[in-house]
Amino acid sequence: MSVRPEGRVGGRAATLIGMGNTERRVWPAGWWPDAVAVAGFVGVTLAVNAGHLLALDLWVRDWCATHNGADPVAAVLNYLGQGGFFTSVCALLAIYWAVRLRSVRPLLPVASAFVLTFVVLTVLKDWTNRAAPKAAGPHPEAFGSGGVSYPSGHLANAFVWYGVLAMLLAPWLAARWRWTLRVAPPLILSVTTVYLRYHWLTDTIAGVLLGFVLWRVIARIDWDTIPLGRYVRARGWDAPMPPPKP
Repeated sequence: MSVRPEGRVGGRAATLIGMGNTERRVWPAGWWPDAVAVAGFVGVTLAVNAGHLLALDLWVRDWCATHNGADPVAAVLNYLGQGGFFTSVCALLAIYWAVRLRSVRPLLPVASAFVLTFVVLTVLKDWTNRAAPKAAGPHPEAFGSGGVSYPSGHLANAFVWYGVLAMLLAPWLAARWRWTLRVAPPLILSVTTVYLRYHWLTDTIAGVLLGFVLWRVIARIDWDTIPLGRYVRARGWDAPMPPPKP
């Protein structure tokens, strides 16, 4: 994997990670943002488990319930988080590139994103077992209340799948539009999921932190140099990923 500095983004040095004919921009550069996000996720999880943030979650839920005039607009915007739909779109784009390039490499980030998000989110949701804000019963805000609310799959999936989508659209989208595609939907969903009481505030914060880390893991992988085996190579299905538009 080749790593070299390239320009500045938002006044801070970015890093381009070489991937054969493609390059992935990971910003901020280095591993420290990942470490901060992991520490933040662990801190929020421990705080919720200890009950320190439950009063804040309840206050935000109740405020949103009594100021719900924008529910119809928020409901429409929340469709940006339909993970199944965007998983299908990414899969179709990957198949398109695979056929056009005669390469299985475009399929790899899609498969990896699906496995990574499914395993990590399933384990964490089953472990925390937290009900959603609209759930009935006593103390739905606590871990162990019976549900799959923590962390927010809407946000974690949005970070990962919009990142993969930007990766697959890279030959057609300029860098600024790829950045917008990766950032704008998660920002919108972080508001709508809380406002519509689909998730607690801390669910969403945890989902943002987790999704940020999962996407950076996928973005760092050098998909063009992963060994695919003699069988695939002999049949000429190991061409590199398509180059991105500057």
